[in-house]
Amino acid sequence: MRISVITASYNSESTLAYTLESFLSQTHPDKELVLVDGASSDRTLSVAASFGAPEIRVVSERDAGVFDAMNKGLGLFTGDAIGWLNSDDTFHDADVLARVAQALDHADVAFGDLLMVTDHQSKEVVREWKAGPFRQGAFQAGWQPPHPGFFVRRGLALEVGNYDLSYRSAADYDWMLRVLNRPDVRAAYVPHVLADFQMGGISTRDWRATVNGTLECLRSRRQHLNAPPVDAAVFLRLWRRLFQIRKLSSYYPGS
Repeated sequence: MRISVITASYNSESTLAYTLESFLSQTHPDKELVLVDGASSDRTLSVAASFGAPEIRVVSERDAGVFDAMNKGLGLFTGDAIGWLNSDDTFHDADVLARVAQALDHADVAFGDLLMVTDHQSKEVVREWKAGPFRQGAFQAGWQPPHPGFFVRRGLALEVGNYDLSYRSAADYDWMLRVLNRPDVRAAYVPHVLADFQMGGISTRDWRATVNGTLECLRSRRQHLNAPPVDAAVFLRLWRRLFQIRKLSSYYPGS
């Protein structure tokens, strides 16, 4: 099985090498990484070129943000399955893609757990995200899988289509909800940490970002799951997050 990893980048020179190293170290042999860069003005492209790896393809042009870049990736990947890894995140260990390939032998979607870390030098863990299996009705109960390390078979990914750019920070949530809301979808939970997510992105910058993201997720559930104006998942998502946090001062700087 050929697995494609899409990485969106913009001025990511300080973190991209960690991302690419974690991809190239994967023991699964049939893989590609498509780096969709938003015309970076720093050394991002030089960092990517320094690896000289045929498994890494680079496209660089102006875009409308990270989710627009991900949409471009949906039109570029060649694999039997597609997954996502941010340009400031890493795969947790060398066997992630091998585990995913094994899971996708009998599933349409595969995902696992996530560690949120302060940086990739210390790997200090701020939050542990144990996804657990997907069940119908899970999104209404405040559940969601991590987006880094979320893999979908090619046919299903193309059937679901693009990320909805009307969402500022929750287009990934909306896309995964639409994937898992398909009739008879076969979802496999891989009970391992698949990715290390570096804190500080648009969805984890501060408590305001968390609130705004929660409201956008509600809009997605209202659109696709016929949720009421305010549903239980609004509160249950926040509750789940609180139980995952190890170090509050790192999760919410200034708290």
